[in-house]
Amino acid sequence: MMNEKDRIYREKFMRFAIRMVNLKKYLNETQHEFNMADQIQRSGTAIGAIHRETTFAESNLDFIHKLALAQKECNETLYWLELLHETKYLSDEQFEDLYKEAEEIMRMLTASIMSTRKRMSK
Repeated sequence: MMNEKDRIYREKFMRFAIRMVNLKKYLNETQHEFNMADQIQRSGTAIGAIHRETTFAESNLDFIHKLALAQKECNETLYWLELLHETKYLSDEQFEDLYKEAEEIMRMLTASIMSTRKRMSK
C-alpha cells in the first residue's frame, strides 16, 4: 500500500509529465520547434517514470540512486526551460510557472534523498 507522501509525489510528477507532453505539443504546433520539444518532453516525463521505479528499489542505496537519476532528469529539464525561454520560445509567464514547478520537484527529490541518507546513518 502506498503511503500519503508517495501518493502526493506520484500525482505531482504525473501532472508535471502531462505539462511536458502538452508543452511539446505547443512547441510543435505553434512554435514549429521540434528538437528542444523532444528533449524537454523526454527529460520532463522521465522524472516521474524514474521515481516510479523507486517502488521496487532493492535497497536504500538503490532507492537513492534512482532518486539521483530523477534529479539529473529534473536538472536537464530546468536547462531546456532556460534555453526555450532565452530563445523566446517561452514567454516570461510560461517560463516562470514551469520553472517554479520544476524547482519544487527538485526540492522534493533532494529532500527524499537527504531523509533516506539520514535514516541509513542511524
